[in-house]
Amino acid sequence: MIDTSVFQHKTAVYYTLGCKLNFSETSTIGKLLSDAGIRTARRGEQADICIINTCSVTEVADKKCRQAIHRLVKQHPDATVVVTGCYAQLNPEAVAEIEGVDWVLGAEQKKDILTYLSNMQQSSRSGVHTSALKDIRSFVPSCSRGDRTRYFLKVQDGCDYYCSYCTIPMARGRSRNGTVVSLVEQARQVAAEGGKEIVLTGVNIGDFGKATGETLYTLVQALDEVEGIARYRISSIEPDLLTDELIGFVARSRRFMPHFHIPLQSGSDEVLRLMRRRYDTALFASKVKRIKQVMPDAFIGVDVIVGTRGETEERFEQTRRFLKELDITQLHVFSYSERPGTQALKIDHAVSADEKHRRSRLLLDLSEEKTHQFYARHIGQTVTILAEHSRPDHPMHGFTDNYIRVEIPRNGALDNQLITVHTKGFNDDKTALTIQPW
Repeated sequence: MIDTSVFQHKTAVYYTLGCKLNFSETSTIGKLLSDAGIRTARRGEQADICIINTCSVTEVADKKCRQAIHRLVKQHPDATVVVTGCYAQLNPEAVAEIEGVDWVLGAEQKKDILTYLSNMQQSSRSGVHTSALKDIRSFVPSCSRGDRTRYFLKVQDGCDYYCSYCTIPMARGRSRNGTVVSLVEQARQVAAEGGKEIVLTGVNIGDFGKATGETLYTLVQALDEVEGIARYRISSIEPDLLTDELIGFVARSRRFMPHFHIPLQSGSDEVLRLMRRRYDTALFASKVKRIKQVMPDAFIGVDVIVGTRGETEERFEQTRRFLKELDITQLHVFSYSERPGTQALKIDHAVSADEKHRRSRLLLDLSEEKTHQFYARHIGQTVTILAEHSRPDHPMHGFTDNYIRVEIPRNGALDNQLITVHTKGFNDDKTALTIQPW
């Protein structure tokens, strides 16, 4: 039994780097601390506890993690500083050496963070405690929204796809998941709290069910029956695991939105083989074609990595041409980063930093062009958006079912409300559509 009296009048700050899964897990940690009586520190207020959830997908991410830790230690010099997440899992010793860090918390220990904090509050701080373990076995549930409108429901964790460039299996462990019954119950709780939209998160969502003998298709069918939830989105799914059965279900679903995020990584079959991906460009193109056949207005986001080892100029041009011809909406472009311990380091032909930047710029320009065209096709339409709160000096916004961002006049009463609007044109910076006056 944890003595929560040690947390009376304590405050905490939270800082998250990386993916939606990290944000979901930070929100869950925040709820645990809040339930124990720990208040979120106000802007400019000195905190008693700092929780930093890290990412390690690239070398740049590692650098940002270190910078964030140094900055928060400086801002809150008397706080108990807890670092968790992928960077902490992969490099616990390096994190522990950062001045001001009190605890390096492993993936398996996140659920027990109150126990660790309670012990630290009752004892003198002597040296850095490291609880990061390499053997990650359990599935730790997470479903929270933090300060957002949408909820993020963690359905799966870990990955069995040992791609040559990636350290995530080392940071997150093998693929595992919650049960359909437990996840449906969490969705019902979201509905009871007034939540209207849930984003399904995970490392490799399409692999859902390995640990429980179930399938992702079974899960989405069950979630679709939860009353009170108006919208679901699948955050990311591997193309080889995106079945026609699942695409068809989303097309006819009452609640799953026509919105897909599919990692491609390269449009060159030679590079895909070097990456140890489990599909080729023909399969990827067939998935995009199938989605558009049954959902012509579906939003399709695509991950792509530029400058990987083995990506010659010719292979990059294959990628650019392939993406140009695809009927997709947006590209998430990443520059390849050397990761210690990965098989990619054995591949010949390294790409210079300048060349990576040039290739990234070309694909980002292509992405802007495709997104602009997609948005433009929806000007003059009547659409339904879920209104989200925004910063005081910014207009409110919401997203359509197919994930078009729409700006609306500020009105706090509309937060978390589904409203119908008529789109008029682009906003000033071309990042959203505006609406006809009410």
